[in-house]
Amino acid sequence: MKKALLILTIATLLASCKENQVKLRECPDLVCTENFASVTIQFVKDGEPVDVIDYSAVNQRTGDTLNHEKPDQVAGIYVVADDNDVKNLAEKGDEIKVTGTHAATNTTKTAIVKISGGKCACHVEKVSGTEQISFD
Repeated sequence: MKKALLILTIATLLASCKENQVKLRECPDLVCTENFASVTIQFVKDGEPVDVIDYSAVNQRTGDTLNHEKPDQVAGIYVVADDNDVKNLAEKGDEIKVTGTHAATNTTKTAIVKISGGKCACHVEKVSGTEQISFD
């Protein structure tokens, strides 16, 4: 009886240890840098950077709008996603629809940029898509 109880106890402990190990390894051991990553896009006309009105970046999977401050120093550059968004993006990448309207011509241009993240990712990363949207 004691042997059966001892074997049952050991088996239970081993089973629970394996379950905990699986949970702990859900995200592999990663060494992340402290760099703050972002994915940007530039709007241009005739090769020159231009600021746009009605800029938006919308995750096509979730419908969420990714809002970021526009860098003041550089004309035409907009942050599509940064490390603040990493956990809200899919590991295989989400398609982000980027839209902007040229103020002078009222022309609207759109592009899709695929960006990956995920709960186990350290940083956002551009998977595919353009770096520039041209009003030419």
